[in-house]
Amino acid sequence: MEITASLVKELRERTGAGMMECKKALTEANGNIDAAAEAMRKSGAAKADKKADRVAAEGRVGLAQNGGKAVLVEVNSETDFVANDTNFKSFVDAVAAAALASDAADVEVLKTAALADGQTVEEARALAVQKLGENIQIRRLVKVDTTGNIGAYVHTNGKIGVLVDLIGGDTELARGLAMHVAALKPPHNKAGDVPADFVAKEKEIELAKMSEKDKSKPADILEKIISGKINKIVSEVTLYGQSYVLDGDKTVEQVVKAANADVAGFQLLIVGEGIEKVHEDYAAEVMKQAGLA
Repeated sequence: MEITASLVKELRERTGAGMMECKKALTEANGNIDAAAEAMRKSGAAKADKKADRVAAEGRVGLAQNGGKAVLVEVNSETDFVANDTNFKSFVDAVAAAALASDAADVEVLKTAALADGQTVEEARALAVQKLGENIQIRRLVKVDTTGNIGAYVHTNGKIGVLVDLIGGDTELARGLAMHVAALKPPHNKAGDVPADFVAKEKEIELAKMSEKDKSKPADILEKIISGKINKIVSEVTLYGQSYVLDGDKTVEQVVKAANADVAGFQLLIVGEGIEKVHEDYAAEVMKQAGLA
């Protein structure tokens, strides 16, 4: 069967692969475009497997929301160049939409979810690896399902995403709180959420920093001094204790209470958080290849 330009174009649009690769696949499939597409999917999976060990610490956060349900997904790439590619951005958006529609509980379940074009998320990921030439991984998924207001925010560079579950208040306050979390990244919501071992360790540190004169003060006075220091530290690591970024004269707790609202919780995703990045010394590598090192 003749492999026409229109047939190659159709396969390119379907798979996102290069022209020569599409022509080769069609030739091997005797012009059967469905068979060629299937073979390319399998090939894409193979290529994806070969790249799977490469560090992917860049990428983007995708957001999808419908009423009181919202999800964030972190999709990683190896470089910022690919993270800013329009094809990668479209893939991230599609994955987020699939996560919301499928109500997937975790990333492994999400991989089996269907995209709008009928492919599974995992099949589309393998094709994205084939097309973009980098290791691409769907790393994390978080979601909020609430009867309250959702504050959803993804920073303009796509590197930080936040969901806030606000009971009461309004959507404007919820979004403001989400922007606050993105800016100051509090580890905890309220003082009661701070682990006891963290508080104990900070108390130990503060005691060690005190002078012998202060340590000799009566126990009740010493306890007040230490409590004041610990309360300040706890405020710094909790959303409620921090000064609100949109009104520095008030804490978040004061702003939320004034609105007769309550933050039930929040989710924060930072791209690449916890991944050890590989920093290549390209100059040294070139010197080595040239036999000069």
